[in-house]
Amino acid sequence: MSYIIRSLSRLGVSRVQNFNYSYSAMVQTEMSTQRTSQALVENQHNIHSPGQCLDEDDRDAEKQRISRNISKREKGEFLVKTLIDLKDRLDNKESVYGALDAWVAWEQSFPIASLKNVIIALEKEEEWHKVVQVIKWMLSKGQGTTMGTYAQLINALDMDNRVDEAHAFWQKKIGIDLHSVSWQLCRRMIAIYYRNNMMENLVKLFEGLEAYDRKPPEKSIVLRVANAYELLGRVTEKERVLEKYKHLFIEDRSPKKSRKASSMIKK
Repeated sequence: MSYIIRSLSRLGVSRVQNFNYSYSAMVQTEMSTQRTSQALVENQHNIHSPGQCLDEDDRDAEKQRISRNISKREKGEFLVKTLIDLKDRLDNKESVYGALDAWVAWEQSFPIASLKNVIIALEKEEEWHKVVQVIKWMLSKGQGTTMGTYAQLINALDMDNRVDEAHAFWQKKIGIDLHSVSWQLCRRMIAIYYRNNMMENLVKLFEGLEAYDRKPPEKSIVLRVANAYELLGRVTEKERVLEKYKHLFIEDRSPKKSRKASSMIKK
């Protein structure tokens, strides 16, 4: 068994080590469609002439020069394909992080916009485990530290059935600032708690929001909170919440219907 595990590990490492080679090959292929054969030969001669030794700065400059010859869309598609392909071999953090490190090494600056597109593409493929890994890697680099990214991570953890991690991340990064967290994200977390029978956490979150005088914008939130109080045996709190936010249960006529009614009256 240990032999098999070591073999798989070597396979994963080997694949990540080949990432630079594959990416370079893709770029060179793209370049060949944009340049004449003579220009390409001259370029390769200048870069790869026998005996020439490039220092680290020259290699970085060469990577950036090559990278400019291929579109951001194609770079992103290549990374998405690589990440998805990893699942058939060795789906672990080291392989994904290694592929991301190699991909970013070709860029002059951190490609935050391209990575966001990669995350969206992985979401469409429902590769939730990969979404989590990409976002965590990005955060480990000090990038993408926004509520939008946090919301994507919470959603991916939920979809990947990792509710404990979602709760821990909420407590560490989001729940400490409830006066400014969007209701959309709060609603998502309340739904996660409700679906996973984490009623104590649910009411604690809601009470924290109320402490900042933040009022729920829709009745679905109130219903979940009321049901949570009931399941916890706190009937008085359930009644208080239903009474306080009863206006949300009144079905007001929409502006369109009101205009139509006014028009009918005038006629």
